[in-house]
Amino acid sequence: VQVMESGGGSVQTGGSLRLSCTASGLTFGDYAMAWYRQAQGKEREGIAAISWAGSHTYYADSVKGRFTISRDNNKNTLYLQMDSLEPEDTAMYYCAAAPNLDYYKLFDKERVHYWGQGTQVTVSS
Repeated sequence: VQVMESGGGSVQTGGSLRLSCTASGLTFGDYAMAWYRQAQGKEREGIAAISWAGSHTYYADSVKGRFTISRDNNKNTLYLQMDSLEPEDTAMYYCAAAPNLDYYKLFDKERVHYWGQGTQVTVSS
């Protein structure tokens, strides 16, 4: 199984980025998916999760209204549209996957089966 993020980069405050996560070696549609992030010196935290069919989403308060999680099961790809970025959003962003799990439970790191390698997002003021 391989899970790989892309799309990170450096932007100024108020800018936007779109992250992608492509999974292979698994039946993507059987997996609840989530985005996590880890800022330097802080714990990894779940910020957005989506059900296997994409019909339900869940967000951390820190990103609600600014970030949008979505998925395309035909392309085995997960997305995170990030708008109105703030310096506090600077972190390494990770894709997470777990099979046959209620999507809102995927904020529990112990339930994650597969992690990507991460993509860096840096927001400057």
